Amino acid sequence: MRLRKLLRRFMVEVARLSPAPPWGEVLLVITDEPGIVRLNRELFQRGHPTDVISLAYEPGPGSAARRGEIFVNIERALVEGPKHGGALHELALYIAHGCHHLTGADDRSPARRKAMRRKELAWVKDAGRKRLLTDLFRFRD
Repeated sequence: MRLRKLLRRFMVEVARLSPAPPWGEVLLVITDEPGIVRLNRELFQRGHPTDVISLAYEPGPGSAARRGEIFVNIERALVEGPKHGGALHELALYIAHGCHHLTGADDRSPARRKAMRRKELAWVKDAGRKRLLTDLFRFRD
């Protein structure tokens, strides 16, 4: 599936930013507006929608690899996408942003947000050159 290839590509970039310990399993969940609001409320006590939520877990007993979960709001990508290069581009940007957050990167200040966005846009552009955004939801490789 193309989403899996896209996620793997972004995780290569994440590994460059945060190399040790290595990343093992990363779960990507595509959700809708009500789903992301529910997660945001349960996890962060915020009752509003967002584009992506990322959760990183350090290696547990008997494991050498970190794990992560990324929840992406596809409804927001469909609404915001036409304003910013298309829904698939926006969805890819949300996935890149979620991957970037797994490294511990935060976007709580304008300068940090800008730095993160610059890297993520470069990742998405590279993925586009590698044709990973074409037919993103095609189920055969």
